[in-house]
Amino acid sequence: MSSDNEYSDEDVDNVFDDEDMEMQDEDSDGDDGMEMDDFKVPAKTTRKAYELESDSLTQSAVEELMEQDVEHIRGIFGVDASTAGLLLRHMSWNKERLIEKYMDNANKMLIAAGVVVPESEPQRPSRRPVRKPKSPTKDTTFVCPICFDDAADLTPLALDCGHAACSGCWSAYISSKIRDEAEHACRCMAEGCAIVAPDAFVRDQVDEETYERFEGLLVRHFVSCAPQLKFCPYPACTNTVSCPSAASKTLLTTLVPIVSCGARGIASTSGSMTQSQELVKQVTGKEHKFCFGCTIDTDHRPVVCGVALLWLKKCRDDSETANWIKSNTKECPKCMSTIEKNGGCNHMTCKKCKHEFCWVCMGPWSEHGTAWYSCNRFDEKGGVEARDSQSKSRASLERYLHYYNRWANHEQSAKLALDLFAKTEKKMEEMQITSTLTWIEVQFMKKAVEELDRCRMTLKWTYAMAYYLAKSNQKDLFEDNQRDLERAVEDLAELLESPIEPENIPTLRQKVTDKTVYVQKRNEIVLEDTADGFLEGRWTWNVAVEGFDSPEDAAS
Repeated sequence: MSSDNEYSDEDVDNVFDDEDMEMQDEDSDGDDGMEMDDFKVPAKTTRKAYELESDSLTQSAVEELMEQDVEHIRGIFGVDASTAGLLLRHMSWNKERLIEKYMDNANKMLIAAGVVVPESEPQRPSRRPVRKPKSPTKDTTFVCPICFDDAADLTPLALDCGHAACSGCWSAYISSKIRDEAEHACRCMAEGCAIVAPDAFVRDQVDEETYERFEGLLVRHFVSCAPQLKFCPYPACTNTVSCPSAASKTLLTTLVPIVSCGARGIASTSGSMTQSQELVKQVTGKEHKFCFGCTIDTDHRPVVCGVALLWLKKCRDDSETANWIKSNTKECPKCMSTIEKNGGCNHMTCKKCKHEFCWVCMGPWSEHGTAWYSCNRFDEKGGVEARDSQSKSRASLERYLHYYNRWANHEQSAKLALDLFAKTEKKMEEMQITSTLTWIEVQFMKKAVEELDRCRMTLKWTYAMAYYLAKSNQKDLFEDNQRDLERAVEDLAELLESPIEPENIPTLRQKVTDKTVYVQKRNEIVLEDTADGFLEGRWTWNVAVEGFDSPEDAAS
């Protein structure tokens, strides 16, 4: 497919052509007197195979969801909002399970949630809760059991359990629990007491800032318990993403659940963002993208979560020492364990399988007789097998380094896109000065950088996927698409880094626009074909991947 003269910048910027606009004008001038709003049809958005529907929620929106659950339980059980909230928190906001257990034994659930006091002796009635602060009487003086203060104006406070303390101790205790321990369930200070302080009691004892943190902890607990909700991992972003379909574990084997929180203009402290995160903020200025199904806080399409995590683990374990291992170690001919020679003798004994072999020829030591260093004669039996296993091991390492180096290269290129964006902005300003183009008309350069960054991320993860794909025709087709995308990306990067010459600006604009559209199309082909392959079960792996069938024959 040729990258030139297939697309123009007008194809990118314009959604409707002139004929479409004229047709709309003619339709709006009908003689039937009806308004066009009566026939307005919502725009139909076609979601691609690799895209997932999600919604971005602010903290206040999440709090509304919490209130809905509280009102639901309150209406069923006939309890107040504070009790309903404590019951839900105790059951990790699982309404169905809470209703089932509460109907079986309501008192047991109330005790477990820290709402009521358990009876120490069944014959005696439980003590009445002390909900309001007690005022000291004239005849007795209250002594706080925590700080031992006995001032005359000291006001005792207690929860339903009746364990009283002064307001200062309660305030310091609850503030410490919230600020230092991030605790959203503040229990009574008395030893062994499991009563939890209601939200109203907490609000009265702490300042406004501390109570806002307490509300934030409640939101975090709610989100962590809801499989369809997940916090945006970006620094200083408080948004939550709702993605009901990604909550299914079976979906993680057929789709990469990449979502976006939709936050714009999120401020961050200096140094708190990674380079790739800062790139999204500076270049796109739009939403934060991350994976809903795993701990990877970036877009790792087209590879599914299980394979991506497997690759990252291998990189952490192998990439640092791969070159050193290649140069300084050998593998045991029997169990293939990596061995480093720690002495001058060539008689080696594997610590794992106890196999004895020669370090020089890798043959069995039993065939060396008493001539400890006599390895000048080639051993047809042991030597060939040892060399075969050794060559296979080295080939395996070479294969890993092939994919890792290309994976790391695209990751580094994506980080350098920050500098490329800064250079591109200067070029955009230069174009305005040296040509008749306006600021809007030079935005094609910015679009190109954005698309370049997205494609770099895709290419990076295609090498992780290719490493684990078993040899097949499907893998060959996958690598063909990978090659075409990589070639187009490098061509676009070269165009963006070329010097600006005033007489060539119109030509450069056309070339960059055409190549940007072409790169976008190639990227979509890779993502859509891979996503379709997961849905159709076309991909086979050379290792065991969680959620997939184990391979019958592991590829080397």
